[in-house]
Amino acid sequence: MIYLDNAATTRQKPPQVIEAVVQAMTTMGNASRGAHGSALQAARAVYDARCKLARLFGCPRPDHVVFTCNATEALNIAIHGILSPGDHVISTDLEHNSVLRPLYRLERHGVSVSFVPADRQGRPDLSAFSALIRPETKAIICTHASNLTGNLVDVARVGAIARAHGLLFLVDASQTAGAVPIHMGEMGIDILCFTGHKGLMGPQGTGGLCIRPGVEIRPWKVGGSGVQSYRKEQPEEYPTRLEAGTLNSHGIMGLSAALDFIAETGVETIARREQDLMRRFYEGVSPLPGVTVYGDFSQPHRAAIVSLNIGDLDSGEVSDLLSQAYNIATRPGAHCAPRMHQALGTTRQGAVRFSFSWFNTEEEIDAAVRAVASIAAP
Repeated sequence: MIYLDNAATTRQKPPQVIEAVVQAMTTMGNASRGAHGSALQAARAVYDARCKLARLFGCPRPDHVVFTCNATEALNIAIHGILSPGDHVISTDLEHNSVLRPLYRLERHGVSVSFVPADRQGRPDLSAFSALIRPETKAIICTHASNLTGNLVDVARVGAIARAHGLLFLVDASQTAGAVPIHMGEMGIDILCFTGHKGLMGPQGTGGLCIRPGVEIRPWKVGGSGVQSYRKEQPEEYPTRLEAGTLNSHGIMGLSAALDFIAETGVETIARREQDLMRRFYEGVSPLPGVTVYGDFSQPHRAAIVSLNIGDLDSGEVSDLLSQAYNIATRPGAHCAPRMHQALGTTRQGAVRFSFSWFNTEEEIDAAVRAVASIAAP
């Protein structure tokens, strides 16, 4: 199979990721749930993974790296933990349902929400952030890159707007963590939410959030913490405040090994290769008659995503044909990004998303171009 669905999950992982998970499953106990050797081994390994993530993302304190099972959980924890009835929040048309649905839920309970619009190329109007700010505005929440078009948002510019108005700035880095350089301090990010199974090349069931010191997030879930067990409330200290229940330590060990691979390879090196593969595909398919490509490819940097349609063919039909006739894996449909499809005018047809990773090859890209050309041929 030619796997070009990496924006959903990277299927091919560095070999050491698999080895780390197997080793963890055969040797590790439960982190923070005992003082015997295997429990302490797990606790040390989890803390080591926090340190690696803090270095990668420019988070000042490893104990402000909180583990979750994915970015959806991280975003729910953050969004529900900082907003209250009467607050106003600004987001964008680029967002995934992992941001939209929590906001819509809170909207029904007294939180007001405004959206920065996107144009027909999927680009947000960054000047609209300042225009939408009200006295009761509490936060700005936006994605770092659209999971549909691959367009990058200038989060440093948005972060500067948030700082100038004393607002919290929450960034969804699901499509960029591990594949695009991120530094919370330099970009003015207060809360960074990430998933482990995409650009970070870790196992599914891993993710988290990095929190700037001084930012207070109410617990979204409460329960066992391994410490302060006689308290009726969840402990107040990070990361325990937001980590009720047993962590996926086995998955975290796989993620830790993936972080080693990324550190050794270099985020910039990974980004360059993925950009080259994405550009090679885009330049091959964009001139084809009947093919419509979505997004702003004049950006010098973007996520390694190309979404397209062929004539008036349904995106699901095209994706099925790519899979069955050409053994190419892609993602059709709405991509959990309804407002983005509305902005692009693709709500009826959806789009076929091709997304690339470090492990793809030029030969695979050329085969995918030939497949699209064959389907588009009259």
